[in-house]
Amino acid sequence: MATYKRKPDFFETAEGVQVLVMLRAMAEDVAYNTDSSYSANSEMYPDNLIPFVNKHMAYLRSHPSTDPEHYLANLRLMTRFR
Repeated sequence: MATYKRKPDFFETAEGVQVLVMLRAMAEDVAYNTDSSYSANSEMYPDNLIPFVNKHMAYLRSHPSTDPEHYLANLRLMTRFR
């Protein structure tokens, strides 16, 4: 999946959609801490809370060299309730 990430239209590809589906599944699963976090952008987020999925999709968009597969694996480890 990492080779497709370097294309500018990655999020319109099947692999990009799969990343979005995985993030949404994590957000719906009670086994993960996917609470919204603070965002300074009060124009986009009037309550200053950026949703979990939006936060991580924005990160992947702004860091095109990141391997989404490894990123999601690490994210699962860091956010899982123990």
